[in-house]
Amino acid sequence: MTGLIAVIPAGGSGTRLWPISRAAKPKFLLDLTGQGRTLIQQTHDRLAGLAQRIVVVTGQPHAAEVAHQLPQLQAHDLLIEPAPRDSMPAIGLAAAVMHQRHGDVMLGSFAADHIIRDTAGFRRAVAEAQVAAAKGYIATIGIEPTGPVTSFGYIKAGPRLRLAGAPEACQVLAFVEKPDLTRARAYLADAGYRWNAGMFVMRTGVLLDHLARLQPTLHGALVELAAAWDTDRHEAAVEALWPHLTKVAFDNAVAEPVAAEGGVATVPGHFDWDDLGDFTALASGLPKDRLSNGQLVMGEVATDAPLVVLDAVGNVVVRQANRVIGLIGLEDTVVVDTPDALLICRLHQVQRVKGLVDRMKAQGLDAFL
Repeated sequence: MTGLIAVIPAGGSGTRLWPISRAAKPKFLLDLTGQGRTLIQQTHDRLAGLAQRIVVVTGQPHAAEVAHQLPQLQAHDLLIEPAPRDSMPAIGLAAAVMHQRHGDVMLGSFAADHIIRDTAGFRRAVAEAQVAAAKGYIATIGIEPTGPVTSFGYIKAGPRLRLAGAPEACQVLAFVEKPDLTRARAYLADAGYRWNAGMFVMRTGVLLDHLARLQPTLHGALVELAAAWDTDRHEAAVEALWPHLTKVAFDNAVAEPVAAEGGVATVPGHFDWDDLGDFTALASGLPKDRLSNGQLVMGEVATDAPLVVLDAVGNVVVRQANRVIGLIGLEDTVVVDTPDALLICRLHQVQRVKGLVDRMKAQGLDAFL
């Protein structure tokens, strides 16, 4: 078996971060930390040296920009989806193509939009996950919760598996959907619950075998696609098969039913982690002034573009437009200023930004999305 092949599924439009994240340039293609590297570049940096090979699965509209941002990526390791079909077809395609090319290999799936600053801690967790995966488990990294967060799914960890080389690996008893605040507080008090970060490590043969049992139609189509992927039959196979693939998330298709059978393991992630899913998450990583106001300057905006505050506390300003922004008397408010759109939202309402995007779609405002 070869070393780890890391897959970066890079899809979605990040609607909860509108108007900075849009369909044409979603959040994984943006520098949202002010570090001079986009999220997908940071993900690639984190995996380089850990993985023997890095593969990116992305949609046709973003393929050219992904290739531009990751010039070190081999052309045949950029797998292009003609249309989004959710995470199971994306990860399954990578698994089937890698299995076709290399046989039964170790595969890890790591989203393109996560923030992890403790690279050493991340790599230790991946190493333990590989040990569990080598034993036939689908292994996932469960992040130790630091608060009663309601925007993440959770993993219920069971007994230790007592694996040499993975002393903290536990059996997964269940995957839990995003809870309300009362349940999130209960999960925080129970050491058995961890955040579901959507990071999975498994052998391609194990994943494909589970998929053949649980989603046989999808499995058959992915295997057929993989057989044609590196041949002159590629285009015809994609055109014939891709539109009919089952649209389903990895958790629903494989992780949850296999966990119910005892086939999923989790290792704890002892490192900082966030998926930058909304403006609250974005705000947590920004430098703050003495009144806890944070600012992110993006694009060609002058870094000294003035932000003037008067009795304004705990606000978040994201700017892509080069003009003065003044805040008076605001508290816990998000202001996002772009050349063609302005968002103003209370921080406790940021989960509703997706609903605003849905409303704009209904009103025919797709040009702004």
